[in-house]
This record gives sequence, structure tokens and C-alpha cells, in this order.
Amino acid sequence: MKVALVHDYIKEYGGAERVLEALHEIWPEAPVYTAFYLPGFLGPHKERFYKWDIRSSWLSKVPYIAKFMSPARLLTPWIFENLDFTEYDLVIVSATGAYFPNLIVRKPNTIHICYCHTPPRYLYGYKTSRNWQKYKTGRIVGGVVNHHLRLIDFISAQRPDFFIANSHETRRRIEKFYRREAIVIYPPVDIKAGIKKQKSTTQKKNYFLAGGRLARAKRIDLAIEACNKLKLPLKVFGKEFAGYGEELKEIAGSTIEFLGEVSDDKLVELYQGAKAFIYPSEEEDFGIMAVEAMAAGTPVIALNQGGLKETVISGKTGILFEEPTVDDLTEAIKKFNHLSIQKDDCIKQAKKFGKERFKKEIVNFINSKFKHHA
Repeated sequence: MKVALVHDYIKEYGGAERVLEALHEIWPEAPVYTAFYLPGFLGPHKERFYKWDIRSSWLSKVPYIAKFMSPARLLTPWIFENLDFTEYDLVIVSATGAYFPNLIVRKPNTIHICYCHTPPRYLYGYKTSRNWQKYKTGRIVGGVVNHHLRLIDFISAQRPDFFIANSHETRRRIEKFYRREAIVIYPPVDIKAGIKKQKSTTQKKNYFLAGGRLARAKRIDLAIEACNKLKLPLKVFGKEFAGYGEELKEIAGSTIEFLGEVSDDKLVELYQGAKAFIYPSEEEDFGIMAVEAMAAGTPVIALNQGGLKETVISGKTGILFEEPTVDDLTEAIKKFNHLSIQKDDCIKQAKKFGKERFKKEIVNFINSKFKHHA
């Protein structure tokens, strides 16, 4: 069986790239097709992709393409539709919601499966990394362009034979916007790293943790302002995006520490040393970091929206607060400080989302489709 993998672009390393990595572990010989591949922006994670057969488009050679990721989406329908997949039996598209990789063309008996992280958030009213509606001109131009892109996105979504959603939240979005059914296979979380490093002598330090991709939809500003208000130490990790990092530093008080992008080993240490991981992201598609934190035995304080409702058990592995406001998060932190959450309960919950479980479910699903296809 000849397999090809497709991913919108490879420039950052987050939850979607962890899924791509797990798929590549199942099919290590499979080439990865992408709009562009920019290893120089991957920081400590760039070595993960060095030995892969990555086939990027001519966009990778465009000077300063990293600064034109948003306008580039106007070109990507043409790019993906002109890729040649006629030699493959199976094409798995990891669709991050950035571009339109499902527009690929393949031969009739090739099975096309989409693992959907989310329909494009910027097209359907969800919080995004960039505040493109800030100015009137942006709202007008963006509204016209996005109407056109929604039409393309719907056409793109009709091409896969099967959809897999990363959460029930995403499954509902696929049904609502694409009128397609999807099954849910939760993404792979490397829980072994957190569990392996557990030590009986490990003591929780007196700091809270927040971070990941420092983008506006993640609402790290709420965590900073709440910790400012309560005079609590907060460590913030992650790569800055679209100027949001500078905005966060401007509002940060004396108890806030910015760590920048960190390695996986360092992140596990941060999770383990934290009193809790604060995750105020709005309408999160799944929220892989919540599970990573729990795998390290650390509770999560998260907004009660999106995929986080499917991973965090309020009162047992953390606290879910209702509104994306400083006051609500502040009250949640106060409530959390009076709870006695057990490390073992957090780890037990995280084990439901392990990488080996993901691989097994993916392979079983694909085998069942090929059996039916035959």
C-alpha cells in the first residue's frame, strides 16, 4: 500500500504537527506534501523533520514567505489541486484549518482520508491569531475575501472519502459547516514523557504555568492579568505570534516570567513543577497541552469551552471556568487553591489520550475502510 501524507504547512510545532509526526511513525516511508516547509522557524523541534521526505511547493522558495502566510492562502487552492497523487493507494490529509489541502486530486480508487483539526477558524467566526477585524478596511476586504474562501473550503470538504475529527467539538463543526459526518479519534499525546519522569520526591513549586503558541485565541492575557491581580507567580512559555507576545509583555506585572520557546524535556519539567497549568483558550479545537499537563500530574485551570470540556474533569483533574474574563479566571484560581486534586487522578485521565491508542485507532479505521473498499 503506497501512502502519502499532506499537511497545510510546516513552520511551527504544535498539536497538529504532533499528529503529523504520529502518522509518519505509522508510515515512515510516506512522503509529506505541504505548501511550504521552513525548518528555520521550528526552533528546538527542527531536527524532528530532518530525515523525512518532505515535498513542499515553490512557496518555500519565496523570499519572506513567513510574513505572508495569510495572503498565501489565496494561492494554496491552486497549489494543492495541482499536486499529483495518482501513484498512491491512500492519502491522509492533516488539515490544520489554515489552508485547503483537501483540494487534492487523486485516482478514483485512491482512498482520501482527512484528519481535521478544525475547519478554518477565520472563516467561521472563531477567535484567530490575528486581529484582522481591528480596522474598517480589514473588515471590508476580509469579509469579501473570506466569502470567496468559504466557498472554496466547502468544495474542498466534499473531496475526502472520510473525515476523522480530533474532538467532538470539531466533529460538530464539520457537520455544521461541511454537512459531512466524522468519527472522533483523539490526537496523540506523548503521556509517557510526563509519567516516566515522575519522582516520588517531586514537590510542586509555587508558580502557575501558561503558554504554548502565543496567539490571541489562546487568551494568555487573561492568565497574566489574573496573576497580576492575585500577585501570583506565573511562567509563560512559547513562541510569539503576530505581535501578541509584545502585547503580553506590556501588561505583565513583576510576578510574570517569559521563558520563550522551550524543548520537550524542559516543558515536562515546567509542567511537573507548576501548581497548575492555566489554559484560558477560547473555543479550543482539542487542547493537547491540557492532557500533557495532566500526564505530568499537574491539574488544569481551563475555560469551559471547546475540546477542553472533553479532557479536563472539573473538580477532579482541574477547574473549568465559564466566561473568558479576568474576574471568572481569578475566582477559578481562588477556588482551585482550596481543592485537593490528586496527581494520580490527573495521570489516569491523561492515559486515555496516549499515542499508542491513537496509532491503533487510526490503523484499525483505515484497515476497515480498505476492507470495505476491496
